Amino acid sequence: MLWQLFISFLKIGSFTFGGGYAMVPIIEREVIDRRGWVAREDFLDLLTIAQSAPGPIALNTAVFVGYKIRGIWGALSALLGIVIPSFTIILLVAIFFADIRQNSVVDAAFKAMRPAVVALIIAPILGLARGMHRAMWIVVVLTALAVWRLGISPVYLLAAAAVVGLMWSIYIVRKEGKR
Repeated sequence: MLWQLFISFLKIGSFTFGGGYAMVPIIEREVIDRRGWVAREDFLDLLTIAQSAPGPIALNTAVFVGYKIRGIWGALSALLGIVIPSFTIILLVAIFFADIRQNSVVDAAFKAMRPAVVALIIAPILGLARGMHRAMWIVVVLTALAVWRLGISPVYLLAAAAVVGLMWSIYIVRKEGKR
């Protein structure tokens, strides 16, 4: 199982361009649909924690999925699998950067990848949005407007959302306790 975790995340890390958010739908497909390692609801919880934790989302998601499946050793296997490809590529680029920096073919390849990267980032957003209640859409729109138009830091909005969620959970628990 540890080897399967490592290989799965090695493939994901090797063939995904565009950063962590581009990896999320691929991780989701691998661990839920293809392997059946994690239930969809659990994956959404792990993804929420991964977004809240400091560091790259793909790395955090890999660690949390690995930990859920096989504990510390699973987390380490998934971590190594997802990090080794990027580390190797960055190392090679750093070594040969001076030679490829002005290469028009390399520049054209990166420009051609941009639309695919945008699509890979939008895909998990649409997937997570399926089944959201209308009230949640209002929260999404208001949050986006607060960040883009009013310049409010997302950190403050996340902190406020955490407080509201905690208060809501306490309210629900107390309400059910009175029954």
